[in-house]
Amino acid sequence: MSISKELSHQLENILSGDPWYGSPVYDIVEGISFEAAYEKPPGSVHNIAEIVLHMIAWTEEVMDRMNGLAAGIPISGDWPETGSPDEQKWQNYVDDLKLVNVNLVGVIQNFPPEQWSEATNDERDREQGTGVTYEELINGLIQHHIYHSAQIALLNRIING
Repeated sequence: MSISKELSHQLENILSGDPWYGSPVYDIVEGISFEAAYEKPPGSVHNIAEIVLHMIAWTEEVMDRMNGLAAGIPISGDWPETGSPDEQKWQNYVDDLKLVNVNLVGVIQNFPPEQWSEATNDERDREQGTGVTYEELINGLIQHHIYHSAQIALLNRIING
């Protein structure tokens, strides 16, 4: 299996398939009520809506890097503001998470095979995830999605008991 096929399969599996560790990302976020999405339990740094916007922002940033742009903080910010709670806005966030990942799968599937092992345009900076190969970049985003979907599941469990 080519690297493009393997990475797109891995990403699609954690988003909507049957990942080994448990529920896929979309099942987790689709099970969140808009009230729970905006609630911030005591001791929490971020609410669920903020985490979803963070996931969207970094997926967009990864696509920019895949398209040859220099790395940076996502255009919308590391932790975009959610604004006031709104049911339609929450549904839009869930839809945006799906759309940005569909777009990323397309980028992965069309990425030149010989470039997967090449380094991205930037010096190594662990905090920003720069200076890795394109394959490592996508693997890092997959790990990022898993990490934050677990946070979302735990926050939802705290909120809903």
